Amino acid sequence: MEENYTKIDRELPLIPLRGLAIFPYMILNFDVGREISLKALDDAMLGDELVFLTSQKEAETDEPTEDDFYHVGTICKVKQMIKLPGDTVRVLVEGISRGRVKELNQESGFFKATIEEIVYDHENAENDKEVEALVRNVFDAFEEYINIGNRVSPEILISLSETENVDRFIDTVASNVYLKTNQKQDVLEEFDIKKRLELVYTILLEEIDILKIEKKITLRVKKQMNKVQKEYYLKEQLRAIQKELGEEEDINSEADEYREKLKKIKAPKETKEKIAKEIDKFSKISPMSPDLSVSRGYLDTVFSLPWNKETRDKLDIAKAKEILDKDHYGLEKVKERILEYLAIRKLSKSMKGPIICLVGPPGVGKTSIAKSIAESLGRNFVRISLGGVRDEAEIRGHRRTYVGSIPGRIINGLKEAQTKNPVFLLDEIDKMASDYKGDPASAMLEVLDPEQNKTFVDHYLEIPFDLSKILFVTTANSLSTIPGPLLDRMEIIEVSGYIEEEKLKIAERYLLPKQIKEHALKEDFVKMDESTIRDVINYYTREAGVRTLERTLGKVCRKVAKKYVENPELEVVEVNQNNLEDYLGKDKYRYDLAGTKPEVGLVTGLAWTSVGGVTLTVEVNVLPGKGQVVLTGKLGDVMKESAQAAISYIRSIADKFDIDPDFYQKKDIHIHLPEGATPKDGPSAGITMALAVISALTKIPVRNDVAMTGEITLRGRVLAVGGVREKLLAAHRAGIKKVLLPKECEADLDEIPENIKEQMEFVLVENMDQVLDEALVRNGDK
Repeated sequence: MEENYTKIDRELPLIPLRGLAIFPYMILNFDVGREISLKALDDAMLGDELVFLTSQKEAETDEPTEDDFYHVGTICKVKQMIKLPGDTVRVLVEGISRGRVKELNQESGFFKATIEEIVYDHENAENDKEVEALVRNVFDAFEEYINIGNRVSPEILISLSETENVDRFIDTVASNVYLKTNQKQDVLEEFDIKKRLELVYTILLEEIDILKIEKKITLRVKKQMNKVQKEYYLKEQLRAIQKELGEEEDINSEADEYREKLKKIKAPKETKEKIAKEIDKFSKISPMSPDLSVSRGYLDTVFSLPWNKETRDKLDIAKAKEILDKDHYGLEKVKERILEYLAIRKLSKSMKGPIICLVGPPGVGKTSIAKSIAESLGRNFVRISLGGVRDEAEIRGHRRTYVGSIPGRIINGLKEAQTKNPVFLLDEIDKMASDYKGDPASAMLEVLDPEQNKTFVDHYLEIPFDLSKILFVTTANSLSTIPGPLLDRMEIIEVSGYIEEEKLKIAERYLLPKQIKEHALKEDFVKMDESTIRDVINYYTREAGVRTLERTLGKVCRKVAKKYVENPELEVVEVNQNNLEDYLGKDKYRYDLAGTKPEVGLVTGLAWTSVGGVTLTVEVNVLPGKGQVVLTGKLGDVMKESAQAAISYIRSIADKFDIDPDFYQKKDIHIHLPEGATPKDGPSAGITMALAVISALTKIPVRNDVAMTGEITLRGRVLAVGGVREKLLAAHRAGIKKVLLPKECEADLDEIPENIKEQMEFVLVENMDQVLDEALVRNGDK
């Protein structure tokens, strides 16, 4: 189609446009503010008022170079210029024809270009049927575009239908269709008539599809809006009908109901006044306001609290003792404390509820004790788990300024209990954490303080509620992680691990019958004698509590249930020592340490952990070296210091045992505690490590049936340690016959069951000399 174009060279000023493009036969106004463009405009006005306009590739470029704008644009006639404030000129131009930049210079401070003007010669163009068909397609598509979009005046179709110039037809359509800058440039740069018609037609079809989707979305949104409006009008009409029929939801009558409830509750005058104000506020809220449901929820919460309701304690001590004994074997200290509380309640009705903290290893029955306390008192029971709680609002509630605010766990627990004096179990109080949201342990201070909890204020309620009549029971595995001020508010009752006899009775009375029932077996279907249960306790479990024992008995019941399903004619299954291995496999643990022989540098110590007492072997090797003391087994700082103190003590008594006085310079001493992956710390291993080092240095063996615990000083004194009961129970399980204890721990022996005292020998020691006399195998010892 090149033969239908006339090409003329012109020298014209050039202005790059930002975000704009102009087609021939199109009228456009734009503002000129850049100095380079103003100079080009002045040059055009001094000549024949012609200027070459092209588009910048990037609109953000303030100082364009030759590479920053397209080299195909439009030669335009300046029609009008208006000076605006701020050195800006508004220009009205009309597009004349396409042009292409041939040469460019910027010597005059603006772009001056030699433009090749390209004009389509429509009069001499051949009558091409393909062109005519494309023109009709474009015309039809443009008409559809106008009808769908309503963005262009339909009158333009009349002028287009009368246009014989195809070039002008295309550019008029392109200038009236929504095009991106790069699409406009594509149309400008296409000089071939057919290709330009195809390009414009493709763009039109795409735009028509987009407009159809837009129209569909608009109709859908409008339909939804109409639906909402329709529902609103219908609701208003329904409200009017209900009012005429006397069925309108009357906020005032609801407020009157709240006022009647307020008269019945027993609360301080200030509290009642605050609730009354909230009711008045509720009665004035518009039925359409979202605040109505918030206010109603608050008032419902207030009146759901047990302001008046209180259970009467069963003060029959004999009956309470019977309930406690029925549910739990042993635990005499806990039972005694509950019975003391009942006795005081019988004498004094005004006594505040104590805050009891049950501390002990997992599986000893701390949580179930709290349930038994509630049953023995005849009170409702509420349990709250505090493990992992790290947000203060969990305890004190959220303020009502927050969306979705709710009361804290304490107030919710009271709603659940429906009485103001329940037994409230705060489980795992040692597992609370703190973060940027607050410290829940500090929030618990007010809850658990008998002097403060009479006026406990939840952030959601913002009115005080009396918690003083609640019997709080808390549980913990360890006291070390409970903050001091919180610990000070609680009465600590230690629930130690069970001895073998206690585990035996618990298994016979509670665990085995429970597992038989849970596995849908007949009451006496599984028979296990006492010796078999003892073997399960000793060789398949190692724990202070009875959870693993219960699971192990459950494993036996599962295998029995499978056997019964396979052979329904079975009437009873007897599990004994001979076939126990068929049900549980090989022994998992061995406790009888006393069966080994005395060895040099090997001593059995006793330690206390969060899961109860354990036996701990200390091994020492003395090697030629330069006096290094090596400690392995993941020991804490306290144990390392105990080892250093032991070495210093041994140096002070080296002459008594014919130990080389310079051993600390010539020998390397390696102290190791097995199970290196388990962290170990505490002062309890002081005398154990000292004895093991002395044995290794003197080559004197240590008795294998002796275990010990105690802290050592530099002068060899033995100081008291904690967890004595748990440690002695662990020694008993391990088959130890003699235990060395600090003299200061004599009072702790009162807590040891008599049957264990009869089976073991306890030696109270005050200094290291006594330990050596009792533990080392001297000449003549057996």
